[in-house]
Amino acid sequence: MAKPKTDDASEEAKKIVDDAKNFIEKAIGDIGKTSATKQLILGTASGWITGFITMKIGKFAAVGIGGGVILLHIASQKGYIDINWEKINKKVDKISDKIEKEATGKSPDWFEKVLTFVKDDSYYSAGFTGGFFFGIASS
Repeated sequence: MAKPKTDDASEEAKKIVDDAKNFIEKAIGDIGKTSATKQLILGTASGWITGFITMKIGKFAAVGIGGGVILLHIASQKGYIDINWEKINKKVDKISDKIEKEATGKSPDWFEKVLTFVKDDSYYSAGFTGGFFFGIASS
């Protein structure tokens, strides 16, 4: 069986990304054309799902990362491993600076899109916000 060429694979990936992008844009565009009641229902449902999933993933990530740090610290205290914490802290600071630079450099475009969507589809946005908090509370 022949392996696909990298050009074919990248074109296939681009096609999939374009299809997904078109689907999302169409779905978001259709929301604004529906009634206020339907927008509130869709917003509440999607907000609840997002909030619920966010809390579940957040708890799982916090337990995993926190547990890992605690285990590393215990192993270091017992003498099983020797950790250069200064070097780790310097690396973490560099990485967080890069992430912050990237986030602030690209955020105005993304933020403007969010503001426009919130203004155009205020019923959906209100429902989403309420549903998001319900999802967080119910997790």
